[in-house]
Amino acid sequence: MKNITIADVAKHASVSKSTVSQYLNKRYDYMGEKTKERIRESIEELGYQPNIIARSLKQKSTSTIGVIVANILHAFSTQVIRTIEDICHQEDFHLIVCNADNDPEKEKKYIEMLRAKQVDGLIIFPTGGNVDLYQKMVVSKFPLVFVDRIVNEVSVPSIMLDNEMAMKLATDYLVDIGYERIAFITNSIHRNITPRIERVNSFQKALVARNITVNQSYIKTSELENVQSVLEEMLSQQNPPNAMIAGNDLTLIEVLKYAKERQLNIPDDLAVIGIDDVSFASFYTPELTTISQPTSEMGRKAALLLLEKIKNEQSVCDEIFRFEPTLNIRNSC
Repeated sequence: MKNITIADVAKHASVSKSTVSQYLNKRYDYMGEKTKERIRESIEELGYQPNIIARSLKQKSTSTIGVIVANILHAFSTQVIRTIEDICHQEDFHLIVCNADNDPEKEKKYIEMLRAKQVDGLIIFPTGGNVDLYQKMVVSKFPLVFVDRIVNEVSVPSIMLDNEMAMKLATDYLVDIGYERIAFITNSIHRNITPRIERVNSFQKALVARNITVNQSYIKTSELENVQSVLEEMLSQQNPPNAMIAGNDLTLIEVLKYAKERQLNIPDDLAVIGIDDVSFASFYTPELTTISQPTSEMGRKAALLLLEKIKNEQSVCDEIFRFEPTLNIRNSC
Protein backbone atom coordinates (compact mmCIF):
# COMPACT_ATOMS: atom_id res chain seq x y z
CA MET A 1 0.00 0.00 0.00
CA LYS A 2 1.31 3.41 -0.97
CA ASN A 3 2.17 5.78 1.86
CA ILE A 4 -0.11 8.79 1.66
CA THR A 5 1.87 12.03 1.70
CA ILE A 6 1.04 15.64 2.39
CA ALA A 7 1.25 16.21 -1.39
CA ASP A 8 -1.51 13.61 -1.92
CA VAL A 9 -3.73 15.40 0.59
CA ALA A 10 -3.04 18.76 -1.05
CA LYS A 11 -3.92 17.43 -4.50
CA HIS A 12 -7.09 15.73 -3.24
CA ALA A 13 -8.24 18.89 -1.43
CA SER A 14 -7.17 21.20 -4.31
CA VAL A 15 -4.91 23.29 -2.06
CA SER A 16 -1.17 23.82 -1.73
CA LYS A 17 1.11 21.68 0.45
CA SER A 18 1.81 24.72 2.62
CA THR A 19 -1.93 25.11 3.29
CA VAL A 20 -2.16 21.48 4.41
CA SER A 21 0.90 22.04 6.58
CA GLN A 22 -0.73 25.08 8.17
CA TYR A 23 -3.87 23.03 8.81
CA LEU A 24 -1.89 20.21 10.45
CA ASN A 25 -0.14 22.73 12.68
CA LYS A 26 -3.47 24.40 13.55
CA ARG A 27 -2.52 27.73 12.00
CA TYR A 28 -5.97 28.71 10.78
CA ASP A 29 -5.65 32.51 10.85
CA TYR A 30 -6.13 33.04 7.11
CA MET A 31 -7.92 29.79 6.28
CA GLY A 32 -11.61 29.65 5.40
CA GLU A 33 -13.97 27.12 6.91
CA LYS A 34 -14.62 25.46 3.53
CA THR A 35 -10.86 25.00 2.99
CA LYS A 36 -10.46 23.45 6.45
CA GLU A 37 -13.38 21.13 5.81
CA ARG A 38 -11.95 19.98 2.42
CA ILE A 39 -8.57 19.23 4.02
CA ARG A 40 -10.20 17.40 6.92
CA GLU A 41 -12.28 15.28 4.55
CA SER A 42 -9.25 14.53 2.34
CA ILE A 43 -7.18 13.41 5.33
CA GLU A 44 -10.02 11.13 6.43
CA GLU A 45 -10.73 9.69 2.98
CA LEU A 46 -7.09 9.06 2.16
CA GLY A 47 -6.20 7.78 5.63
CA TYR A 48 -3.31 10.20 5.92
CA GLN A 49 -1.14 9.91 9.06
CA PRO A 50 1.37 12.72 9.72
CA ASN A 51 4.99 11.65 10.07
CA ILE A 52 5.55 12.57 13.70
CA ILE A 53 9.28 11.83 13.56
CA ALA A 54 9.82 14.04 10.52
CA ARG A 55 7.76 16.82 12.05
CA SER A 56 9.64 16.65 15.35
CA LEU A 57 12.98 16.86 13.54
CA LYS A 58 11.79 19.90 11.64
CA GLN A 59 10.30 21.62 14.67
CA LYS A 60 13.01 20.40 17.08
CA SER A 61 10.23 19.27 19.41
CA THR A 62 8.29 16.04 19.91
CA SER A 63 5.53 17.80 21.87
CA THR A 64 5.94 15.02 24.42
CA ILE A 65 6.88 15.08 28.08
CA GLY A 66 7.72 12.22 30.41
CA VAL A 67 6.49 11.72 33.96
CA ILE A 68 8.43 9.32 36.18
CA VAL A 69 6.63 8.44 39.40
CA ALA A 70 8.45 7.01 42.42
CA ASN A 71 5.44 4.82 43.27
CA ILE A 72 2.28 4.96 41.18
CA LEU A 73 0.30 3.10 43.86
CA HIS A 74 0.03 6.31 45.89
CA ALA A 75 -3.31 8.05 45.32
CA PHE A 76 -1.43 11.35 45.42
CA SER A 77 0.66 10.35 42.40
CA THR A 78 -2.26 9.32 40.19
CA GLN A 79 -4.26 12.42 41.13
CA VAL A 80 -1.36 14.74 40.26
CA ILE A 81 -0.72 12.91 36.97
CA ARG A 82 -4.39 13.28 36.04
CA THR A 83 -4.11 17.07 36.18
CA ILE A 84 -0.74 17.10 34.40
CA GLU A 85 -2.36 15.16 31.57
CA ASP A 86 -5.25 17.65 31.41
CA ILE A 87 -2.88 20.62 31.06
CA CYS A 88 -0.70 18.86 28.49
CA HIS A 89 -3.75 17.88 26.46
CA GLN A 90 -4.86 21.52 26.37
CA GLU A 91 -1.40 22.49 25.11
CA ASP A 92 -1.25 19.66 22.52
CA PHE A 93 1.51 17.82 24.38
CA HIS A 94 1.59 14.06 24.78
CA LEU A 95 2.40 12.30 28.05
CA ILE A 96 4.46 9.18 28.75
CA VAL A 97 4.13 7.91 32.33
CA CYS A 98 6.64 5.53 33.93
CA ASN A 99 6.66 3.95 37.39
CA ALA A 100 10.06 3.64 39.10
CA ASP A 101 8.81 1.47 42.02
CA ASN A 102 11.06 3.50 44.34
CA ASP A 103 14.01 1.89 42.57
CA PRO A 104 16.81 4.32 41.54
CA GLU A 105 18.12 1.90 38.91
CA LYS A 106 14.70 1.61 37.30
CA GLU A 107 14.31 5.39 37.47
CA LYS A 108 17.67 5.82 35.73
CA LYS A 109 16.65 3.49 32.88
CA TYR A 110 13.42 5.42 32.39
CA ILE A 111 15.23 8.76 32.33
CA GLU A 112 17.65 7.44 29.70
CA MET A 113 14.83 5.85 27.66
CA LEU A 114 12.69 8.98 27.68
CA ARG A 115 15.60 11.22 26.72
CA ALA A 116 16.48 8.80 23.91
CA LYS A 117 12.89 9.26 22.70
CA GLN A 118 13.63 12.99 22.72
CA VAL A 119 10.90 14.06 25.10
CA ASP A 120 10.88 17.82 25.55
CA GLY A 121 11.03 17.70 29.34
CA LEU A 122 10.54 15.56 32.44
CA ILE A 123 8.43 15.75 35.58
CA ILE A 124 9.95 13.43 38.16
CA PHE A 125 8.79 12.26 41.58
CA PRO A 126 12.45 11.47 42.33
CA THR A 127 13.71 8.42 44.19
CA GLY A 128 16.66 10.57 45.23
CA GLY A 129 19.10 7.92 44.07
CA ASN A 130 20.32 9.51 40.82
CA VAL A 131 21.80 12.83 41.92
CA ASP A 132 24.53 12.83 39.27
CA LEU A 133 22.01 12.16 36.51
CA TYR A 134 19.67 14.90 37.76
CA GLN A 135 22.60 17.31 37.91
CA LYS A 136 23.68 16.51 34.34
CA MET A 137 20.19 17.42 33.12
CA VAL A 138 20.33 20.71 35.03
CA VAL A 139 23.76 21.57 33.60
CA SER A 140 22.54 20.80 30.06
CA LYS A 141 19.45 23.01 30.72
CA PHE A 142 17.10 20.12 30.04
CA PRO A 143 13.59 21.10 31.26
CA LEU A 144 13.00 19.36 34.58
CA VAL A 145 10.54 19.67 37.48
CA PHE A 146 10.37 17.64 40.70
CA VAL A 147 7.15 16.73 42.52
CA ASP A 148 6.77 15.68 46.18
CA ARG A 149 10.51 15.43 46.73
CA ILE A 150 13.41 17.84 47.13
CA VAL A 151 16.92 16.79 46.15
CA ASN A 152 19.07 19.27 48.05
CA GLU A 153 22.11 18.86 45.81
CA VAL A 154 20.17 19.76 42.66
CA SER A 155 18.63 23.15 41.76
CA VAL A 156 15.29 22.13 40.27
CA PRO A 157 11.84 23.67 40.84
CA SER A 158 9.94 21.42 43.24
CA ILE A 159 6.22 21.07 43.97
CA MET A 160 5.63 20.28 47.64
CA LEU A 161 2.92 20.10 50.27
CA ASP A 162 3.39 22.33 53.30
CA ASN A 163 4.15 19.28 55.43
CA GLU A 164 4.69 21.29 58.61
CA MET A 165 1.20 22.74 58.30
CA ALA A 166 -0.24 19.29 57.55
CA MET A 167 1.20 17.80 60.72
CA LYS A 168 0.15 20.79 62.79
CA LEU A 169 -3.44 20.49 61.53
CA ALA A 170 -3.60 16.78 62.39
CA THR A 171 -1.85 17.06 65.75
CA ASP A 172 -3.74 20.16 66.93
CA TYR A 173 -7.07 18.60 66.05
CA LEU A 174 -6.32 15.44 68.04
CA VAL A 175 -5.09 17.44 71.02
CA ASP A 176 -8.10 19.76 70.86
CA ILE A 177 -10.52 16.84 71.13
CA GLY A 178 -8.66 15.35 74.08
CA TYR A 179 -5.92 13.03 72.83
CA GLU A 180 -2.36 13.19 74.18
CA ARG A 181 -0.94 9.72 73.47
CA ILE A 182 -0.59 10.37 69.74
CA ALA A 183 1.52 8.18 67.45
CA PHE A 184 2.86 8.72 63.95
CA ILE A 185 3.82 6.03 61.44
CA THR A 186 5.03 6.25 57.86
CA ASN A 187 7.09 4.41 55.27
CA SER A 188 10.84 4.07 55.55
CA ILE A 189 12.85 7.31 55.42
CA HIS A 190 15.69 5.48 53.66
CA ARG A 191 17.22 7.70 50.94
CA ASN A 192 15.95 10.79 52.79
CA ILE A 193 12.48 10.87 51.20
CA THR A 194 11.52 14.52 51.76
CA PRO A 195 7.82 14.38 52.76
CA ARG A 196 8.39 11.50 55.18
CA ILE A 197 11.27 13.24 56.96
CA GLU A 198 9.42 16.55 57.04
CA ARG A 199 6.33 14.91 58.50
CA VAL A 200 8.29 13.09 61.22
CA ASN A 201 10.08 16.29 62.24
CA SER A 202 6.95 18.43 61.99
CA PHE A 203 4.95 15.98 64.11
CA GLN A 204 7.47 16.29 66.93
CA LYS A 205 7.48 20.06 66.56
CA ALA A 206 3.67 20.14 66.73
CA LEU A 207 3.68 18.06 69.94
CA VAL A 208 6.22 20.35 71.60
CA ALA A 209 4.15 23.40 70.63
CA ARG A 210 1.19 21.88 72.52
CA ASN A 211 3.36 21.01 75.56
CA ILE A 212 3.06 17.27 74.99
CA THR A 213 6.07 15.08 75.72
CA VAL A 214 7.55 13.49 72.59
CA ASN A 215 7.52 9.71 73.08
CA GLN A 216 9.91 8.21 70.53
CA SER A 217 8.28 4.79 70.91
CA TYR A 218 5.19 6.36 69.34
CA ILE A 219 7.09 7.52 66.23
CA LYS A 220 7.93 4.82 63.70
CA THR A 221 9.12 4.53 60.10
CA SER A 222 9.16 1.20 58.33
CA GLU A 223 9.16 -0.54 54.99
CA LEU A 224 5.53 -1.12 54.04
CA GLU A 225 5.74 -4.91 54.40
CA ASN A 226 6.86 -4.51 58.03
CA VAL A 227 4.23 -1.97 59.15
CA GLN A 228 1.97 -4.64 60.68
CA SER A 229 4.70 -5.91 63.02
CA VAL A 230 5.70 -2.35 63.90
CA LEU A 231 2.10 -1.55 64.81
CA GLU A 232 1.91 -4.70 66.92
CA GLU A 233 5.00 -3.66 68.85
CA MET A 234 3.79 -0.07 69.29
CA LEU A 235 0.25 -0.94 70.38
CA SER A 236 1.36 -3.74 72.71
CA GLN A 237 3.18 -1.33 75.02
CA GLN A 238 2.02 -1.00 78.62
CA ASN A 239 0.76 2.49 77.82
CA PRO A 240 0.01 2.41 74.08
CA PRO A 241 -1.05 5.37 71.96
CA ASN A 242 -4.77 5.96 71.63
CA ALA A 243 -4.54 8.07 68.46
CA MET A 244 -2.49 7.63 65.32
CA ILE A 245 -1.53 9.71 62.31
CA ALA A 246 -0.71 7.66 59.19
CA GLY A 247 1.91 9.43 57.08
CA ASN A 248 0.38 8.56 53.69
CA ASP A 249 -2.37 6.56 52.02
CA LEU A 250 -0.51 3.23 51.86
CA THR A 251 0.42 3.41 55.53
CA LEU A 252 -3.18 4.31 56.38
CA ILE A 253 -4.36 1.13 54.66
CA GLU A 254 -1.96 -0.90 56.80
CA VAL A 255 -3.28 0.76 59.96
CA LEU A 256 -6.87 -0.02 58.96
CA LYS A 257 -5.94 -3.64 58.17
CA TYR A 258 -4.30 -3.99 61.57
CA ALA A 259 -7.32 -2.52 63.37
CA LYS A 260 -9.69 -4.87 61.55
CA GLU A 261 -7.59 -7.98 62.21
CA ARG A 262 -7.24 -7.11 65.92
CA GLN A 263 -10.90 -6.08 66.15
CA LEU A 264 -9.96 -2.61 67.35
CA ASN A 265 -12.83 -0.15 67.28
CA ILE A 266 -12.09 3.13 65.50
CA PRO A 267 -12.18 5.66 67.13
CA ASP A 268 -12.99 4.19 70.58
CA ASP A 269 -9.87 2.01 70.79
CA LEU A 270 -7.73 3.97 68.35
CA ALA A 271 -8.40 7.33 66.72
CA VAL A 272 -7.01 7.60 63.19
CA ILE A 273 -6.08 10.44 60.84
CA GLY A 274 -4.55 9.81 57.42
CA ILE A 275 -2.42 12.09 55.29
CA ASP A 276 -3.93 12.01 51.76
CA ASP A 277 -7.67 12.01 51.24
CA VAL A 278 -8.09 8.45 49.98
CA SER A 279 -11.01 7.72 47.66
CA PHE A 280 -12.79 5.54 50.22
CA ALA A 281 -12.45 7.99 53.14
CA SER A 282 -16.02 9.27 53.00
CA PHE A 283 -17.71 5.84 52.81
CA TYR A 284 -15.41 3.74 55.02
CA THR A 285 -16.96 2.79 58.36
CA PRO A 286 -16.36 4.99 60.23
CA GLU A 287 -15.74 7.79 57.75
CA LEU A 288 -12.05 8.70 57.90
CA THR A 289 -10.65 12.03 59.02
CA THR A 290 -7.89 12.99 56.60
CA ILE A 291 -5.49 15.70 55.58
CA SER A 292 -5.88 16.26 51.84
CA GLN A 293 -3.34 17.66 49.43
CA PRO A 294 -4.48 20.07 46.68
CA THR A 295 -3.42 17.61 43.99
CA SER A 296 -5.11 19.47 41.13
CA GLU A 297 -3.31 22.70 41.96
CA MET A 298 -0.01 20.87 42.42
CA GLY A 299 -0.31 18.99 39.13
CA ARG A 300 -1.30 22.15 37.29
CA LYS A 301 1.68 24.05 38.67
CA ALA A 302 4.08 21.22 37.77
CA ALA A 303 2.79 21.05 34.19
CA LEU A 304 2.81 24.82 33.65
CA LEU A 305 6.31 25.16 35.10
CA LEU A 306 7.65 22.47 32.78
CA LEU A 307 5.90 23.88 29.70
CA GLU A 308 7.33 27.31 30.51
CA LYS A 309 10.80 25.80 30.73
CA ILE A 310 10.28 24.03 27.39
CA LYS A 311 9.08 27.20 25.64
CA ASN A 312 11.56 29.54 27.33
CA GLU A 313 15.08 28.13 27.38
CA GLN A 314 16.21 31.03 29.58
CA SER A 315 13.88 29.96 32.41
CA VAL A 316 16.09 29.07 35.39
CA CYS A 317 13.49 28.89 38.18
CA ASP A 318 14.59 26.57 41.00
CA GLU A 319 12.01 27.65 43.57
CA ILE A 320 10.23 25.30 45.99
CA PHE A 321 6.47 25.79 45.69
CA ARG A 322 4.53 24.87 48.84
CA PHE A 323 0.79 24.13 48.79
CA GLU A 324 -1.58 24.25 51.76
CA PRO A 325 -3.26 21.09 53.06
CA THR A 326 -6.88 20.82 54.24
CA LEU A 327 -8.24 19.01 57.30
CA ASN A 328 -11.32 16.92 56.47
CA ILE A 329 -13.07 16.15 59.77
CA ARG A 330 -15.08 12.93 59.73
CA ASN A 331 -15.71 10.18 62.29
CA SER A 332 -12.45 8.26 62.82
CA CYS A 333 -11.38 10.47 65.72
